Amino acid sequence: SCVHSDEVISQQRGNVTMKLLREQVTSICPGMTSVLSPCDVTTATSHCVCMIARGKNASDLFPAVVKNVACKNIEVKKLVYVYLVRYAEEQQDLALLSISTFQRGLKDPNQLIRASALRVLSSIRVTIIVPIMMLAIKEAASDMSPYVRKTAAHAIPKLYSLDPEQKDCLIEVIEKLLADKTTLVAGSVVMAFEEVCPERIDLIHKNYRKLCNLLIDVEEWGQVVIINMLTRYARTQFLNPNMNVSITEATAIVKRKPYVMDPDHRLLLRNTKPLLQSRNAAVVMAVAQLYFHLAPKAEVGVIAKALVRLMRSHSEVQYVVLQNVATMSIKRRGMFEPYLKSFYIRSTDPTQIKVLKLEVLTNLANETNISTILREFQTYIKSNDKDFVAATIQAIGRCATNIGEVRDTCLNGLVQLLSNRDELVVAESVVVIKKLLQMQPEQHSDIIKHMAKLTDNIQVPMARASILWLIGEYCEHVPKIAPDVLRKMAKTFTNEEDIVKLQIINLAAKLYLTNSKQTKLLTQYVLNLAKYDQNYDIRDRARFIRQLIVPTDKSGALSKYAKKLFLALKPAPVLESPFKDRDHFQLGSLSHLLNAKAGGYQVLPDWPEAAPDPSVRNVEVKESVQTYPLHPPASDTASGSESGSGSEESGSGSESEESNEDSESASEEDEEEEGKKKKKNVEKIKARKPVPESESDSQPNTIASVQVFDTICKPAWLYMQFLLNPPLPVSVPQTIVPSGNLKTYELLHRITGEGLSVEYCFSRQPFSPDPHMVAVKIQFTNSATSEAKSLHVEDAKLQSGMRIKEFPEIEVLPAGETVSVVMGIDFCDSTQAANFQLWKFFVSIQPPVGELMMPIFMTENEFKKEQGQLMGMNEITEKLTLEEKCQGEHAVVQRVTTAANLSRVPCGSDKECRFAGKTVTSGSLVLVSVVTKEDGAAQLTVNCEKMVIGTMLVKDILQALTQ
Repeated sequence: SCVHSDEVISQQRGNVTMKLLREQVTSICPGMTSVLSPCDVTTATSHCVCMIARGKNASDLFPAVVKNVACKNIEVKKLVYVYLVRYAEEQQDLALLSISTFQRGLKDPNQLIRASALRVLSSIRVTIIVPIMMLAIKEAASDMSPYVRKTAAHAIPKLYSLDPEQKDCLIEVIEKLLADKTTLVAGSVVMAFEEVCPERIDLIHKNYRKLCNLLIDVEEWGQVVIINMLTRYARTQFLNPNMNVSITEATAIVKRKPYVMDPDHRLLLRNTKPLLQSRNAAVVMAVAQLYFHLAPKAEVGVIAKALVRLMRSHSEVQYVVLQNVATMSIKRRGMFEPYLKSFYIRSTDPTQIKVLKLEVLTNLANETNISTILREFQTYIKSNDKDFVAATIQAIGRCATNIGEVRDTCLNGLVQLLSNRDELVVAESVVVIKKLLQMQPEQHSDIIKHMAKLTDNIQVPMARASILWLIGEYCEHVPKIAPDVLRKMAKTFTNEEDIVKLQIINLAAKLYLTNSKQTKLLTQYVLNLAKYDQNYDIRDRARFIRQLIVPTDKSGALSKYAKKLFLALKPAPVLESPFKDRDHFQLGSLSHLLNAKAGGYQVLPDWPEAAPDPSVRNVEVKESVQTYPLHPPASDTASGSESGSGSEESGSGSESEESNEDSESASEEDEEEEGKKKKKNVEKIKARKPVPESESDSQPNTIASVQVFDTICKPAWLYMQFLLNPPLPVSVPQTIVPSGNLKTYELLHRITGEGLSVEYCFSRQPFSPDPHMVAVKIQFTNSATSEAKSLHVEDAKLQSGMRIKEFPEIEVLPAGETVSVVMGIDFCDSTQAANFQLWKFFVSIQPPVGELMMPIFMTENEFKKEQGQLMGMNEITEKLTLEEKCQGEHAVVQRVTTAANLSRVPCGSDKECRFAGKTVTSGSLVLVSVVTKEDGAAQLTVNCEKMVIGTMLVKDILQALTQ
């Protein structure tokens, strides 16, 4: 209330101030003549401009202000022109009286007055002065001042919208201004080109390289316009860098040459890359869309870091960026996977931002990160934002559809949501479960029965309709429940929504065809109710179904096929991203944002089949590119100087900006820089590193840059990494010896091993060289009559991410002797085998899931806290009956610790045993609790961040406790 009162007071003060200001101006303006001093006139005019700046209407002062357009005071004239630009279009008749003054202003020695006069003249929307405007624009296009020429470029679209017949004359002016060398004019003239004649690509040919080289120095909004124009230009003039060069023999007629990137294509990519560091979000977005549409797949990844940086901006910028990232992440998923945590949702995010981040997270989900993403989704479901919760449930459904390994887990998690107190959460879960059950209905009849019981409580029409459709479609799986559901629905038929009524009719028809004995009368009752319904769709549906399923003399031929019509197998729905087909719009455009073609949108052209003639851009022949730097033609001073020496100057700037990129592209940049040094200094010194021929052909010459970014920014980057990945707040003692006995496995039999037998066990001790490795104790026994020499590990064939730390080589093992060594294996938290060669033989070590863990110490309170955070999909509960020998507390502890390398957690109850540990590689928590009941019954609960490990661990512990 205090804040609101302050706002009201400030608004009242502003109104009073503006009222006084208007009175002051009104009292001065009628006397704006030579009687007043220049100071008074300046004050009055500045007050008028102040009113305009604050959004107040000052149009009634127009007659008094326009009189001063002929004032000799430059300051007053500037202010009058600012006022006239705002109101000349509204007060055209009065403005026309001052045309002669504006024309004299075009000859003023002051460039600001000349530009202002042209701006006011182009703001008068009267066709009678079109010839005057045309003449003024032509004269301004040849003005000595680049600011006036820039204003002339701004006036071109205004004149074109007023009189489109002037297009040919305006194109001549645009062609002249495109040849301008100053950065101040470049952005404005390209904007005029886009408004007047975007189809005249021939005007860009000879200015292409100049625009690329000037791009780094153009003002920010000019950069956006130029980049968007050059994106469309490149799509018409260059070949697709991602074209499929391998053609099958069946379709190959002429052998296609290997793709070599056009040097001008490379020039555009190289000169726009530094702009990814721009402070303007629109510039970064423009460069990102250019790389997405034009760059080879291997180079597109550089835009990911820049786009993630923009997500720290205002919510409006985030919304636009996330719209584009959602589209990019469908085709280029790997580009954003390293920045997965940047898309985690904050409680302060607006709903539309949350939904877009959900979309991106769903697109990035794969078998590797799905457990992390699902854990995030589980947190989001607890949000108070109902629209966001509904979108999260839909995202879980899409993840389950796309990744089959977690389908059952997601389905079980959604079923648990059916007991939620919030009706909207339950309703959305029902809709998603319905879609998932269509994939494997025969395996989930229990879920269908559970959902049938919800019809009494759920009131959301869409959810009720989904349940009824599910029961009707799979009524054979629930033959006892389906008729009872129909009976209940028949009672409330008249009070239901139309979408629910239609599904009740469908359910009645399907049950009539499959179980007519029980449902014949019910079906007739429902059809009679529908016959007199107020909605004509329901009446028509009832008549149609009655004629189809109830055979009569008038029944047509279709009644014979009623079962095939109603009970036909239906394909499972495909849950796709709403951004799937949105990339046919140019990224960053309003049309892409709205997913509909907006006015003025220019379609992004398709790549040409054959490369157009590159000579139109005055590119040197290929041989000179290999040996000499690009030089301009002697005759073409307008564009040649920019394409030659200008490209070198701009190249140095772009290369220095390129050093700001992350370490992923560092090696590529080193090769490019050395290749460019070689070409530039080929007659002076010999390069240190050779450059591939294709790369040297396609790379324009640049000057090597100084690498300074890493030195400055690396500490900050490491600090950000620490913030994103904080250490787990659980204390880990150095050694915790489990109570279980160690199991020994045979690695090599003495017969197979030519007298050498090898056994191994998991020692369950920390591996000192690397704590992220599992310690494996290996025992060699030489049963042969001769000594064994040079026992060591070699030729390891490991899965991605796995590592091995070999034991020191055993030089000699005498006959009859035994020796033990320890080696370390990083299994990457998986039970995949580590394959390697031991002495002469190939062997493999496959760990049980319980050996991938290390025990940790926890208090009872810490255990409960961590267990509370690992609920839902991260919790697996199984009921079991303990074996007679295993019904004591000591026996339970011994068997669990034998099956898994866990430590016991103190517990106040005698009937509950708790265990804790973490995975060796990633440090993911593993919590196990066994609650014993009467008659040997027990309940096993496993909470684990990694659901796959949790599932396998449950099986192993169940086997240990029941056998």
